[in-house]
Amino acid sequence: MADEGSPHVRRKRYRGTHPRHFSEKYKEHNYQDFPEDLAKVLARGATPAGSHRPICMAEILAVLAPVPGETAVDATLGHGGHASALLRAIAPGGRLIGFDQDAVELARTSARIVKALADEPGGLGSFMPVHADFSRMRECLDLQGIAGADLILADIGLSSMQIDDPERGFSFKRNGRLDMRMDRDSGPSAAQWLAAVSEESLAVAISTNADEEAAVAIARAICQRRGLLATTRDLAEAIVSAFPGATFRDTAMKKVLMRSFQAIRIEVNGEFAALDSLLATLPSCLNPGGRVAILTFHSGEERRVEASFAAGLEAGLYASIASLAIRPGREERNANPRSASARLRWAIAP
Repeated sequence: MADEGSPHVRRKRYRGTHPRHFSEKYKEHNYQDFPEDLAKVLARGATPAGSHRPICMAEILAVLAPVPGETAVDATLGHGGHASALLRAIAPGGRLIGFDQDAVELARTSARIVKALADEPGGLGSFMPVHADFSRMRECLDLQGIAGADLILADIGLSSMQIDDPERGFSFKRNGRLDMRMDRDSGPSAAQWLAAVSEESLAVAISTNADEEAAVAIARAICQRRGLLATTRDLAEAIVSAFPGATFRDTAMKKVLMRSFQAIRIEVNGEFAALDSLLATLPSCLNPGGRVAILTFHSGEERRVEASFAAGLEAGLYASIASLAIRPGREERNANPRSASARLRWAIAP
């Protein structure tokens, strides 16, 4: 309830009976204040705008087996769903270090976690947010005087908050600026990168990063509109133009768009290079007997994790690894369709 004397502020009105633009979705942005509406969104298998549904929560907790007093690292803090569960599991006396290169989401999530810590009667332990790419994990742990972690979680890929916000430019489903950067204060945007990349390099990126068979034709279509790509809609139209007779409504076309956007996003953010760096330094970041779990969402990521863990096992850097990837259960996939492509792999230090 507002304080006495505070002026009443009317919410911004929108056209029609339902909000049409992302910025107008006041209920979903502040979903905690509208539990009934939140329940309806979740019941239809959707994710409220501005939030994220943690994936494979039970499986991750089983794999990492956190106990009170341990040191945990969440390499991809995101909305903080996994982090909050880990904090509760390592209490009392535990500490969690949360990495995220998205400064905006890091600040929001950190505020929620700090509030939860303050509200918990017995306390949940300590939390340290770090604005950095997870490839710098060993460096950042050294700066904090932390020898290693007992458990590390990395949820690779996009968060729902980033996908849903058209201003981030990650999805072809909502028109917005063609940005795609995880850290909007670092590096060129997708529009800037596409304005400079060669047609040949773009084709290689689309093929390598997304296993897209029509990569050459897509790259040619995009480069023919070089300098005219300012929004996600501009890019989507360029991609569709590579397929005569295709429309945005075609199921096959939607998959092509998804793969193409994914491939460009990976290049803009240097995601594979960052993942390779993380995988190379992971053994040095773990305490003896430490556990690591990595959640991937496409084949390029999973292949890297699987190969790195196998090589680490052979070299004696890991005592055991997952023989097969763990998938979300059918119930979770039905309740949260965005979890369908997730694969979970784990490794344990000697």
